[in-house]
Amino acid sequence: MSTPNPQLLVAAAQQTLGVGKRRGPPQATCLHLAGEVLAVARGLKPALLYDCNGADASKIQSYLEELQRLGFLTLGLHILEIGENSLIVSPEHVCRHLGEVLLGTIAFVDVSGSQSHPSICSLDQLQDLKGLVTEIIVHLQGLQMTLSLAVSRSRLHSTGWNFCTVFGILLGYPVPYTFHLNQGGDNCLALTPLRVFTARISWLLGQPPVLLYSFSVPESLFPALKDILSNWEKDLRTRCRTQNDFADLSISSEIVTLLAVAL
Repeated sequence: MSTPNPQLLVAAAQQTLGVGKRRGPPQATCLHLAGEVLAVARGLKPALLYDCNGADASKIQSYLEELQRLGFLTLGLHILEIGENSLIVSPEHVCRHLGEVLLGTIAFVDVSGSQSHPSICSLDQLQDLKGLVTEIIVHLQGLQMTLSLAVSRSRLHSTGWNFCTVFGILLGYPVPYTFHLNQGGDNCLALTPLRVFTARISWLLGQPPVLLYSFSVPESLFPALKDILSNWEKDLRTRCRTQNDFADLSISSEIVTLLAVAL
């Protein structure tokens, strides 16, 4: 794909993603959003959680359609509504990712407030969650049978879902957090050293790199999770080599300790 015109990308977002009398997001946000959308289309991340402003799914659909009209996107992406949230996904890529999740390629960290410290658990220990992952796959595979190249959207009924964990899976985190919903929203991460991983990749010349991933794992569990994290990094670097729109993938980590952690 030829280098896109940044001004056209900004205009596409500001003209379609306005809320009320306000125009769409500021210029830097518009360009970063376009980069994230392209990363989803290229399979560098399975999904993007839209959080630039309060634009609803219909406005996001108009935005993606405008990107298509500009020739920025060729394949039709899908907007998946879960609760009050909208995720931009490539059904093909996210189904492949979720299939790998069912095979046990990721681990989970239980941070329930009733525990004194975080602990590792597998998907087999979270049967309800395993059922949700299967449900999402079936939903998206059904869409793939009928979708054309057009942008589309659908809604998943999500009563009783742990959004933190489901979104962690859909966004491609190798180690999502989970916790027991019946114990409220408390977690045991306060004052716990966390290793925060950040993956960025260059895109437009003269613009900041696109943030592909940002997630954390408790530093105390890092040795036990090292293989899973290493496989995640290796897979991401392999996918980056299969495309030509982005370059110079950078993955870094730092250790932070917070008084409270909101999930």
